[in-house]
Amino acid sequence: MTMFSRFMNDESGATAIEYGLIAAIVGVGIIVGLGKLKTGLNDTFSTINSDLANPDAAQ
Repeated sequence: MTMFSRFMNDESGATAIEYGLIAAIVGVGIIVGLGKLKTGLNDTFSTINSDLANPDAAQ
C-alpha cells in the first residue's frame, strides 16, 4: 500500500506535462504569427513590385 500512496503523491510527471503543454501553446502562437507576417510581407512586396513596374500609376 505504501508504494501506491507514493505513486499517487508523486507530481513530478505532472510538471513535465504542464511544461510540454505550455511549449505546444507557444509553438502554435508562433506558427500563427508567422503566417500573418508572411501574408503581410507578400502584400507589401507585391505592392512594391507593381509600383516599380508601373512608376506612373503609383503617383
